[in-house]
Amino acid sequence: MDRGDGPIGSLPEHLLVEILTRLPTHEWVQISCVSKHWASMFRGEYLWQTAIARKWPSAGFRKRWPGPIPRGSARRRFQALYVSENLVPSGGEIDELVGHTYLYLKEQLERVAIPPSSILHGTIIDQFIACGRTGEKAHELASNIWIAVIDNLEENQQTFMLLKHLAQEGDFFLPFPYSRSYKVLWRVFDKLFTDFRDCFSGGDYHEALAGAKSRFQPVPSSWLGH
Repeated sequence: MDRGDGPIGSLPEHLLVEILTRLPTHEWVQISCVSKHWASMFRGEYLWQTAIARKWPSAGFRKRWPGPIPRGSARRRFQALYVSENLVPSGGEIDELVGHTYLYLKEQLERVAIPPSSILHGTIIDQFIACGRTGEKAHELASNIWIAVIDNLEENQQTFMLLKHLAQEGDFFLPFPYSRSYKVLWRVFDKLFTDFRDCFSGGDYHEALAGAKSRFQPVPSSWLGH
């Protein structure tokens, strides 16, 4: 029997959406499994549009922006707004574009064939400049997004290989703001040598440490020892 066929399941859809969107977001995955009807509502646009209007009322009035990173569906927009509010530091301001850029970068870094970080960084910079940010602000936002994505990757072998790849990429001598952020590269090495130290073989560790020393002097004592 479909468990959504009880008294609540018989409510009109707009009332059901009002109830569901008032529940904690961390319960939504479980709630969507209650019935096929509820699952279809979470796949649709109306529930997510209602959730956005409830949680971020002003977001519904924002116009689409130019550039290579689109807004996408209402569900995608909800995810982006949540990311901007909770994962990327932005001085207390909720910036939907920051959230979409985070999602874009995370998805690109999870691909089997990862584009060069210089291409990803350049795309992000172009997106912010197209939306009126200065080069300096675009570089700051891009750096914050890179660090937020790196900090929220799962601790597994795939992430270890990704961080090694980013650490081993050659330096790209590009003009500011397209140059790579040393703050981001520092975070890559820091995460490798703290969270993933046990994943290194002896030779790989010393090679990675040599790469770190060629960029940063002095290196933290916490990076030393294997």
